[in-house]
Order: sequence, then C-alpha cells, then structure tokens
Amino acid sequence: MTSSELQPRQDGSAALRLLRDGDLDIEGRLVDASNATLRGVLTLDGHTARCVYKPVRGERPLWDFPDGTLAGREVSAYLVSRATGWGLVPPTVLRDGPFGPGSCQLWIDEPEDAASLVGFVPAEAVPPRWFPVAAARDDDGAAYALAHADDPRLARLAVLDVVLNNADRKGGHVLVGPDDRLYGVDHGVCFHVEEKLRTVLWGWAGRRLPPDAVGMLDALAGRVAGDLGEELAEHLTVGEIAELAARIDRLRQTGRYPQPSRDWPAVPWPPM
Repeated sequence: MTSSELQPRQDGSAALRLLRDGDLDIEGRLVDASNATLRGVLTLDGHTARCVYKPVRGERPLWDFPDGTLAGREVSAYLVSRATGWGLVPPTVLRDGPFGPGSCQLWIDEPEDAASLVGFVPAEAVPPRWFPVAAARDDDGAAYALAHADDPRLARLAVLDVVLNNADRKGGHVLVGPDDRLYGVDHGVCFHVEEKLRTVLWGWAGRRLPPDAVGMLDALAGRVAGDLGEELAEHLTVGEIAELAARIDRLRQTGRYPQPSRDWPAVPWPPM
C-alpha cells in the first residue's frame, strides 16, 4: 500500500468513515471460514486499510439464528464493545459492497512475534499463570490441555462474551494487534435470546469479575436503556435487546463469571 495506512488503534471517526465510505476492492477469500468471508482493501482520501467483508448473501443458514442477520450481529458486537470503553472489537460497520450489503471490519495484523494467549499445550507442561480448560489427545494419544493465559485483557474479553452471549469464542478469534492490544473477532452468532455461551475462556468460571468490570456494567446498563439500545435496534430484535439488558443485570447482581451450562456445549468445535 502506497498511501497512508490506517492502523487498528485508530478506532474513532476516521476508521469508521473509511469503513463506511471507502472504495472497497476484494483481495481474496478466507477459505477456512464457514460463511463467505472476504479480505479487501479500502481507499479514501489518500488513506487505506485492509478489512474483512462478510456479505449477507454469503451467510450459511443456521438452525438457531434467523437468516440474514449475522452481519448485523457483527456490527452490534462492535457497538457494545465501543460502549464498554474497552475497545475489544475492531471497528465494524454495515455497508454495501461488491457482493451486496454486509459487515465490514478493520483487519487486524498480528505480529509474527505476538505471544500466544490460547492454545493446546502438553498436559504436563501447562505454563504458569495459565488455566487448563479441557483435556485432549493428539493423534498419537499424547495428553494435551486446551488452556489460556491468566491475562487481564482476556479477562475483559471473557466478560464481553458473557454480555454478548457469544456462541463461538474460538481461540483463533482472539488476536493481538501490532499495538499489543487484544481484539476479539467473528461475532456473527451472538445476542441469541436463549443461553448460547460457548467459549474457550472458561478459566475464570465462578470467580469474581475484575474490579473495572463492575463500573463498566453499571454504565453499560444505562446505555442499553438509552442511546446504545437505539443503535442496536437497527440490527437486533426488541427481545434480543431486552435479553442483552437482562444478561448485564445478572452479571451486576452476581459479580461473578458464570459457570458452563449443562444444557449447551461449553466449548466450540473446533476450539481453535
């Protein structure tokens, strides 16, 4: 890219304007994604940025989510993340593109030396300050653990996932950007009215929420009842917004991370 490239940390009006109004050229497709997921380049007024564009027409029908709603859920996750003040979801908008309307999210480049925070590790060698979440074995029968770091950035993301009712927090959806900020991506299956939380970040289950989460949830509850709720109404149903408010209230009352449900798979497949 020869023009000024927008960086992930620039998540204010400049990034949103580029995402909404920039010329979008497709570079290629992310073939491992279950829905049509395209990487593109945005250009506007001498600025460029890579993005992830997910057209609505490329969404695979799901039995438990209404057709054609995943892009709006991606945008809603960003709106909630922005309202928390934690900035855990890259800037995301709903816009028209080469294949019709879809979500458009700022691309996050992970440095080659970025520290891994989630993964499979030998069961007898779980790193210090890591939480084992699930047991596994490789093709040769060696014991491994699905585990994640006891990292305050991950702890915040785990709170956000409870709020969003994220049904698909895979390890590969946790990124560390070049500014050492942590980002969560791929939020198309969030905000269901039924309990759907499915995540690899169960290390804090039953523990008290981080102190900064308490004040955040108090403020977020007010935002959902006001301006944030109005923004979300463009993408979510009245019932989904009401249940979002109820999840926030439950977290405020308990002050603790939830335990895995016995009625729903607790860990997504594949986990990474």
